Amino acid sequence: MSRIFAILPLAAVFLLLLVSPIVAIDVHYCEENAEYEVKVKEVDISPNPIAPGEPATFTISADTGREISFGKLVIEVSYFGWHVHSETHDLCTETSCPIQTGDFLVAHSQVLPGYTPPGSYLLKMKMLDAKKKELTCIKFSFDIGLRASVADI
Repeated sequence: MSRIFAILPLAAVFLLLLVSPIVAIDVHYCEENAEYEVKVKEVDISPNPIAPGEPATFTISADTGREISFGKLVIEVSYFGWHVHSETHDLCTETSCPIQTGDFLVAHSQVLPGYTPPGSYLLKMKMLDAKKKELTCIKFSFDIGLRASVADI
């Protein structure tokens, strides 16, 4: 009987892992009819929702029809329609350059400040080439949850 009680917690954790929902990020291009050279396939956010004061990684799966040797990522974040943050990154620090024709990943990790308010945010990301030509522009929502308390750690 004691073996059943010992195995029960492990079985519960395994079951939770199997039925945990996979949250798909709904990605939209900034301009519906634009013909961007870089096609974004998917955005993954880990963890989702993001916890303030904890590391978060945004991974973008994309495809390009030409080699890209240099570029910039321009990121703008809004909260309840208000612009709250902007940052620019060298594309080659977020992925391996030159980016070859075909599929590639762009990944960016950072820790959001512990005082970041919980809620739904809108992120707009532009990818620019060396001549500042817009290769793609996407927007998507992401959620920031409550900060974990010391008691939870």
